Amino acid sequence: MHGKASIPGAKKGFSLPQVPKILVYLVGFIPAVWLFYAGITDQLGADPMRYLEQALGLWALRFLIATLTITPLRQLVSINLLRYRRALGLLTFYYALLHLVTYTVLDQGLDFAAIGADIVKRPYITIGMATFVILVPLALTSNNAAIRRLGGQAWAKLHRLVYVAAIGAALHFLLVVKSWPMEPMVYAAIVVILLGYRLVRSLGRAPAPRRRPA
Repeated sequence: MHGKASIPGAKKGFSLPQVPKILVYLVGFIPAVWLFYAGITDQLGADPMRYLEQALGLWALRFLIATLTITPLRQLVSINLLRYRRALGLLTFYYALLHLVTYTVLDQGLDFAAIGADIVKRPYITIGMATFVILVPLALTSNNAAIRRLGGQAWAKLHRLVYVAAIGAALHFLLVVKSWPMEPMVYAAIVVILLGYRLVRSLGRAPAPRRRPA
């Protein structure tokens, strides 16, 4: 996931009062703790397993969107939250991992034949698994040692895969719900806006082609 070191020379902008990063993680895990507690105490409705799976996946998407929002906030309104981007990115991965573990262990009981059949037959699971695979190397390299080992440019190129993961996560949510209600469409629209903003900005910075000498 993107870390603080990914934008050398970036404008500092307006920094909000600094909060310890550990507090971001502690607050970030509150929804997961509550969801598992509610599951244990039978407060998740008629289909608790499905509710738990979808809620954990939705929180992963929310943290992913929060991660992608940090750059536009800095560039458009000079609010600098870069120091929290790595934490938000890792929370994205942790919730995606909990989402996957709930499906594979609690729902499917580690029945790998059934899981494999689901991956092949159900497009939303295929996309979800592919998205998780993309998140794994991003999470593993979300540290300063990985940046030094890979080099800044290679690390930045690798972490651009977060944009592919965002598309996959939004599409996974849309296909899971199936009936196309407003909520998944809103999340998909937010992802499109955030990625479209980056695309427009990168095209605006594209250098003009060099003229060949006559």
